[in-house]
Amino acid sequence: MRIPALRRSAIVASCAAALVIGGTLSATHGYAQWRRRIFQEPNAAYDGKFTFVRLSYTVEGHSGWEFDYPAMERNFMTILNDLTSVHPHVHESNIHAMDDPELGRYPVAYLSEPGWWHPDDSQAAGLRTWIAKGGFLIVDDFYGPYQWQNFEQSMRKVLPNGRIVPLDVSNPVFNSFFQIPTLVGMSHPDQPGRWPAEYKGIYEDNDPSKRLMVVINYNNDIGDYMEWSGQGYYAINFSNDAYKLATNYVVYALTH
Repeated sequence: MRIPALRRSAIVASCAAALVIGGTLSATHGYAQWRRRIFQEPNAAYDGKFTFVRLSYTVEGHSGWEFDYPAMERNFMTILNDLTSVHPHVHESNIHAMDDPELGRYPVAYLSEPGWWHPDDSQAAGLRTWIAKGGFLIVDDFYGPYQWQNFEQSMRKVLPNGRIVPLDVSNPVFNSFFQIPTLVGMSHPDQPGRWPAEYKGIYEDNDPSKRLMVVINYNNDIGDYMEWSGQGYYAINFSNDAYKLATNYVVYALTH
């Protein structure tokens, strides 16, 4: 479903506002789950419908993959369902390890807090195989030079020959559903204004004429903006931009 850009912007704002009541319960519930090391809900049974997939990993002494779960998923899938013809699972989502064979059923996966991620050989190989078969990876929620250095080293273990390159606003991933006019303005909500958000990617065969396999939200956390979109913690334009970026990523992945 194609909607004129101006109308789509208004719709996102109204949908985000509509999440105020439901979002209050969901976000609070998600925070409580994190505080007690989260309760992982059952994965949705595979039925061919789009399902939001979050990647899990183990880091000694630190967590991060579960942040914003499950409120972000629920809020985003509500928006995606309302605005597009994707019609995903709205009230269910999945968590998969990177070397879980079931991951191969799903075209899009979300990786949170990769600044602390250290994949072992099995995780790296599983993620590499999934990407090579057509998987699209969304990387989110990290900031600063140290976290970038760790992520880059970990990503090199997954895709040894993959080159991380900057993406500008003309890239098709930013125009696949919403036409995003600028990438300037956002930053990580934990470090507002300190480091401007940057968007990077990895292409198949390092060839920009081929599909984008990985999109990286560096110095940003669109998951956090979506999780709390009904709470008024952040300016609504940041929540709107987060939903626009996330929607574009999914639509791009499903059409490339």
